[in-house]
Amino acid sequence: MNRYAFLTTVFLFAAVLTTGCGAPNEAADLVLRGGKVATVNPEQPYAEAVAVRADTILAVGSNAEIEAFVGPGTEIIELDGALVTPGLIEGHGHYMSLGRTKMILDLTSARTWDEIVALVEAAAAESEPGEWIQGRGWHQEKWDEVPDGAVEGNPVHQSLSAVSPDNPVYLGHASGHAAFVNAEAMRRAGISGETPNPDGGEIIKDMRGDPTGLLRETAQGLVGRALAEAESEMSAEERDEQNRTMARLAAEEALRHGITSFHDAGSGFGTIDFLKTLNEEGALPVRLYVMIRAGNDALRERAADYRMETPYLTVRSIKRSIDGALGAHGAWLLEPYEDLPQSSGLNTSPMDELEVLTGIAADIGFQLNVHAIGDRANRESLDIFERTFTEMGLEDHRWRIEHAQHLHPDDIPRFAELGVIASMQGIHATSDAPWVLRRLGEERARSGAYMWQSLWQSGAVVTNGTDVPVEPVDPISSYYATVSRRLEDGSVFYADERLTREQALQSYTLNNAYAAFEEAIKGSIEVGKLADLTILSQDILTAPEAAIRDTRVLYTIIGGEVRFDATQDN
Repeated sequence: MNRYAFLTTVFLFAAVLTTGCGAPNEAADLVLRGGKVATVNPEQPYAEAVAVRADTILAVGSNAEIEAFVGPGTEIIELDGALVTPGLIEGHGHYMSLGRTKMILDLTSARTWDEIVALVEAAAAESEPGEWIQGRGWHQEKWDEVPDGAVEGNPVHQSLSAVSPDNPVYLGHASGHAAFVNAEAMRRAGISGETPNPDGGEIIKDMRGDPTGLLRETAQGLVGRALAEAESEMSAEERDEQNRTMARLAAEEALRHGITSFHDAGSGFGTIDFLKTLNEEGALPVRLYVMIRAGNDALRERAADYRMETPYLTVRSIKRSIDGALGAHGAWLLEPYEDLPQSSGLNTSPMDELEVLTGIAADIGFQLNVHAIGDRANRESLDIFERTFTEMGLEDHRWRIEHAQHLHPDDIPRFAELGVIASMQGIHATSDAPWVLRRLGEERARSGAYMWQSLWQSGAVVTNGTDVPVEPVDPISSYYATVSRRLEDGSVFYADERLTREQALQSYTLNNAYAAFEEAIKGSIEVGKLADLTILSQDILTAPEAAIRDTRVLYTIIGGEVRFDATQDN
């Protein structure tokens, strides 16, 4: 029995002593009745109703049993057959970036490069000269046609520069691992044909050696610094107002999609300071589990002082990225790309620095979460983790590999053997599938791409999420992708790696709670746990597969408080 199975068994054995209904001592504040309750508790998998007192679950049982907890002041939600699940937990996303995407150009639905150029042209017409124009969400593999004069399948900047000659433009790739910029942005950043590639990044150039405008991985930082310099001119009040708007928009989007907890996959100390302020003000409506993103020296000096575990803000983990994304040819592979044989991707952070970081994390008792997408990035991470666990005697570390998308078959069992969590995102498989075979070839795709069921059967803990804003923060879409792996053309992407519907629900609830050391208080519907609940319009465990996508979030409840109600204007 692996460590997770053992701990879960012990916890559930203890929990069963206090689950069920029993005789009520006082009335519930809130009762949900008349539906189906999927508890993700094997001792009591299903029920009809739930009673809540204050911020915790008071009872779980049949409609008749829960009726005993109804008093004169009890609020009642009639489920009318709806499904109640544990509060859905976003296992890997970017909270403030989610809010930010609501404030810039949305490029996710663009089907051609010309559409994007037109959006920028319209924005430039409304902007002051010199004002930055930003957008995010483009993906060249989702366009209907390759742009004229493309280099490596990507556009060149001339058409973008022509419609925005006086405004610098920064357009983030959907993956976040590349960006496209215009001539004015490159001028401000000092990028020319003579500019060398930074470590872990690429400035894509045409046959003449001129920059095309595409920046991969760390090369984005060259323009990012120029953008940051411009934003530094904002007053403290303007910056605070902007941050509060981002946080509000992020919370609204998360709640609308049934998210009660959110694993923020990498924020700097300044952002965490801001979130701490919101937490102290009681202004965080969604529970956040935040990973610190910073350099080794800063982490060594400051991380331990930032450790906190409160009901709405937890900081006790570190995030580091060591490669990029498959779509942008940035994932670090053991063998070259099929469609770009001169490249095996990018190692974006030196491995000796990661080795040092493992010691820092172990010393201060922090969880370490490493972004690794390619098979080499995953192997290198597992190798370093294994050495650290052996040398430092770490046991219940729950270190994670974020994404774990493309694995060499030999490395699949190592996750369970080492107790490393596979922090995956179901929606990535069906979103990426149309070009995975082009990138990896059939054999590597079949044996190592998005190996959810293989990892699960090996005993590894597999979690779920969306990596928002890479994908919309929509757990229903990710759940559907996880259980179907069905593409828009109707084909299924390696069906054997689908999770069952029960597994997929667990991956979005109890497994995500475990990945944040919170399985004792959330992730399943049991007496004494937090009353974090999501109510869905239909039973995603039994509905016809195609109908899953039609599921709507009716209510999002956090700590017994209704934070989203689809029946009201929100």
